[in-house]
Amino acid sequence: MDFLRNIWPTPFKISKGDGVTFVIQLVVFVVACALIGWLIGVLAGIPIIGLIFKILGSLLEVYGIVGIVLCLLRFFGVC
Repeated sequence: MDFLRNIWPTPFKISKGDGVTFVIQLVVFVVACALIGWLIGVLAGIPIIGLIFKILGSLLEVYGIVGIVLCLLRFFGVC
């Protein structure tokens, strides 16, 4: 669990059943992933370094999905 707390610190601020912090964390993940994903999408169009940005975009999506899953697990009190 300490490994997850170091990589995804914000989902662990949610306590079981606390809807306000849950929604705030979800909005943070969605907005941050959308904005950075849009920027990476624009930069992925550059022919020379586009592959690197495509890989970074995929990693960002995985990071966001895992963060949202951790938020759900903390909200329901599983972890």
